[in-house]
Amino acid sequence: MKKITLCVLVLALMAIIPIYAQEMPVLTSKDSIVESSWIIGLGYNIVDDSGDVFDELLSVDSQWNVLPYPSRLSIGKYFKNGIGLEAIGSFNTYKEGKIIDGAVNTEKNNYFSVDSRVTYDLNKLIGQTAWFDPYVGGGIGFTDANDQHRATYNAVVGFRTWISDTWGLDFSSTGKWAIGDNGATNHIQHAAGVVYQFGVEKGLSKKGAEKLALINAMEKERQRVQDSIAAADRAREDTALAERLAKEKEQARLAAAEQAKIEAENARKRQIEQKIEALGYVYFDLNSSYLGKQSKAVLDSLSTILSETVDLQLEITSHTDSRGSSEYNKWLSERRVKNTMEYLVKKGIEADRLSSKAFGEDNLLNECSDGVRCSEEKHKINRRSEFKALFK
Repeated sequence: MKKITLCVLVLALMAIIPIYAQEMPVLTSKDSIVESSWIIGLGYNIVDDSGDVFDELLSVDSQWNVLPYPSRLSIGKYFKNGIGLEAIGSFNTYKEGKIIDGAVNTEKNNYFSVDSRVTYDLNKLIGQTAWFDPYVGGGIGFTDANDQHRATYNAVVGFRTWISDTWGLDFSSTGKWAIGDNGATNHIQHAAGVVYQFGVEKGLSKKGAEKLALINAMEKERQRVQDSIAAADRAREDTALAERLAKEKEQARLAAAEQAKIEAENARKRQIEQKIEALGYVYFDLNSSYLGKQSKAVLDSLSTILSETVDLQLEITSHTDSRGSSEYNKWLSERRVKNTMEYLVKKGIEADRLSSKAFGEDNLLNECSDGVRCSEEKHKINRRSEFKALFK
């Protein structure tokens, strides 16, 4: 399991290194474009009403009519699909000496026009830019020029170039064809002016959309890698937790087994101690270290217990009653403990499993000390050998 977790971590690191080594792109204002807005414009209009249309399109001195002040006003709404709706009003003056309708103009004539048109943003076809917006369009209008009223079909081609998000320049040329047969010639109207857009709704350019897609893809991949690392971390933590719990469970099992073993061993030792206690003491006659029949029976049972219990050792202590001197009683208790041990050795018990102590009259079991009158039965209680179980 540890090897699997390690492999997952290595693979995750191999995946994350190239992802984080690559710098995350950032969207900027250059990646955005205006998708819809209102545009109002103010500028100049130039009228070429010579009647020859494209033959002498650039004969500025002889055919173009322009005023030295702004003479064109426009307003339009432009939509996300590239369509624009515009209304335009313009004013001009046909100057003396200019060619109008194929003849030299002899007096000043005013020019008025009101037009409406539909345009289409060519960037929808060629790709969006943040500063250059070419367009084409068509529409209808009304023109009063050279003392002739006419309705017109209009076709326009032009472009806007943006200085900022709101301000720009607009340049266009419009061909105007008279509707009906009223003798009026077709003419061309050029325009140049300043435009201001408001009510702007922005979106991403094609490049910006590609950059955003790349950002999202990189972020998604980074998130996937982070999720993989987190999953690997969780797997590693789960594995560590499972191993720790298993170890604790095993430790608890071993501890319980050990405790049960200790308790069983204590119970066994206690049972042996109780057997030895149940045998009672070995008693001696007055001034005697001789083992009687009853005493030997106790020692025989004791030797059986010792033979059956290999880890059992025995501490033997011998005592006297208070009669006689302390020195004598000390010597007598030594004789008694010696005889007791020798009997057990003769029964096959190893001597090194036996230890002895002689106390004389020091450990009386009743009140029968020196100077106290007691019955023989009470004195006999103190003439004894005691046994204490010891274990290796």
